[in-house]
Amino acid sequence: MNPTIMVVEDEPAIQDLIQINLEMGGYRVLIHGNGEDALKHIQHELPDLALLDWMLPGISGIELAKKLRGDSRTKSLPIILLTAKGAEEDKIKGLGSGADDYITKPFSLRELEARIKAVLRRRAPELTQDVIEFHGLKLDPASHKVSGFGKTLSMGPTEFRLLHFFMTHQERVYSRTQLLDFVWGDHVFIEERTVDVHIRRLRAALSPSKHEALIQTVRGSGYRFAKD
Repeated sequence: MNPTIMVVEDEPAIQDLIQINLEMGGYRVLIHGNGEDALKHIQHELPDLALLDWMLPGISGIELAKKLRGDSRTKSLPIILLTAKGAEEDKIKGLGSGADDYITKPFSLRELEARIKAVLRRRAPELTQDVIEFHGLKLDPASHKVSGFGKTLSMGPTEFRLLHFFMTHQERVYSRTQLLDFVWGDHVFIEERTVDVHIRRLRAALSPSKHEALIQTVRGSGYRFAKD
């Protein structure tokens, strides 16, 4: 599933330039011309990263970043500020608002995409295309293939997303609710027990290479990908 980037920018020419290039890079792009519309959209769909212009009509990019960081639902949302303000004190103010990165105009599109990839790799590694290997288990997001000790393992798209998330967040315990939010999306409403069904399917898919034990059940808490 391609990462969704929300771009909040009021200049149409820059909107078009960013949208065209990010879509060519494989991203799904949502465009809003002001912070109020962006906040309304986020109420029913959470993007994977927000790219905010500092100087917006109404709510500024700085204020919007603070609002997002102050909400439990969006406090972990990766944020990049885009602005013409390049002074050191402005950068400090921008990063102090909770932004993960800061890009000054004019900027190159290659730099923008590199910054987006870097922030996603740091804050949401399950959204990157990096190949992951662990104890003979290999997952390639680009080709959507999983192998165990060189043998191809067949699994459905949901199990693939679950495994990708687990392999990029090893040893941490996640509840069913958290897995629904991170893997299915927080705007999708399905039963928590659905997670159990897909965990069983994932273990079955990993069993030919004896990797099923990596997906552990933590009683009363949820599931984790265990290194041991």
